[in-house]
Amino acid sequence: MMRFPNEFLIGAATAAHQVEGNNVNSDFWAMENVPGTMYKEPSLDAVDHYNRYKEDIQLLIEAGCSTYRFSIEWARVEPEKGHFDKKETAHYKEVLEYCHENNVKPIVTLHHFSSPKWLISEGGWESVHTVDHFEAYAKHVVTELGDLLPFICTINEANMGKQIAKIIKEMTGSLKQESSNTESDTGVQVGLNMDTNAEMMNYYSALSEVFGIDSEKVQTFLSPRTEVGELIIMQCHERARDAIKKVNPDIQVGITLSLYDHQALPGGEESVKQEQADDFTDYLPYLEKDDFLGVQNYSRKIHGPNGVVKPDEKTRVTKMGYEYYPEALGNVIRFVSKHWSKPILITENGISTDHDEERVEFIERALQGVHECVEDGINVIGYTYWSLLDNFEWQLGYEQHFGLIAVDRSTQKRYPKKSLAYLGKINTTGLPSLSANVQNKPGL
Repeated sequence: MMRFPNEFLIGAATAAHQVEGNNVNSDFWAMENVPGTMYKEPSLDAVDHYNRYKEDIQLLIEAGCSTYRFSIEWARVEPEKGHFDKKETAHYKEVLEYCHENNVKPIVTLHHFSSPKWLISEGGWESVHTVDHFEAYAKHVVTELGDLLPFICTINEANMGKQIAKIIKEMTGSLKQESSNTESDTGVQVGLNMDTNAEMMNYYSALSEVFGIDSEKVQTFLSPRTEVGELIIMQCHERARDAIKKVNPDIQVGITLSLYDHQALPGGEESVKQEQADDFTDYLPYLEKDDFLGVQNYSRKIHGPNGVVKPDEKTRVTKMGYEYYPEALGNVIRFVSKHWSKPILITENGISTDHDEERVEFIERALQGVHECVEDGINVIGYTYWSLLDNFEWQLGYEQHFGLIAVDRSTQKRYPKKSLAYLGKINTTGLPSLSANVQNKPGL
């Protein structure tokens, strides 16, 4: 058995809109229910985590896990601009208190993709006023709940808008496929449904009526982002971080980034370098005062002379279509550590699959890479698997299964999977030596 340090955090993660249900004041609720929606189905009651959080956290505890990452829903806390709902703030206080009472370290994300509907109507994530709004929200949360918040991630996957912008350029023909053996980067680590550009345009036209603004001004967090929008996101992070530290300097504050393991074939080195800059190194100047970095990884991308190489039909893939490559996480940690000396927290890593034995193997292989990084002196302080529950995967609905716990949504009954017990066992007894099939790591 290979043990992590006693203080190493192992647990799982969720996002409020994906699990709580009935988030009626959010932009995502509006987008799910608009005519011609791009969503395969609405979130509705989700998996009712809002009311069943004690049951879910208890399952995490019984498995042996020590941490839980979840998000506070801005649209619940501030359903109308400037009006903070005391009842909803009290709800999240109860969740935090339950974690502390049961020796579970809470890691809270202030913004995990979904936003108040009113924010989008006022210009959303391309409006400079959003910086002030986000700062006020962060200040409210930490003023009311700060003593219960050891870790805060201000914004989840702050680089996601840039990645989505690349996909939109591909769809509109700005990026050309250069050969039958290569393709432009069309993958993001989030559930999006982008079948045709025409459908998206019709969808955004319908959204203009919902939000009361012109369609081109509908800027949700997952809209393709301009350079101005990129700056606004980072200003939101900096202002929120500074506000949090002013109220309670003991809170550890960071941000999370979506990072692929970029690997180069001969001639692909420049493509890798550009992707790594876009995904990570360009953001470093804004993170200098942060206490930790949240790393989120699900797979790798292989680059040739003409860009990202399309996997062949023999490549093992997950239900989301990512290459099944758990070793990507360790590689990403090593890359990040070359530019970042402060603590690294794995805030998301996981797999969508209908076969739980694949999930157990994925966790084993991914954590083997993490353990090797820790042994080599890299400052990794924890790992939260995505996700605790099978949940609402944004535009893809409920067909993706990332969870350690299955849910029958007709009854909301929980069914813990063997992978949950396996993850908890690592926390209590250590990481088992690699099995024979794991030792045969896939290469380039």
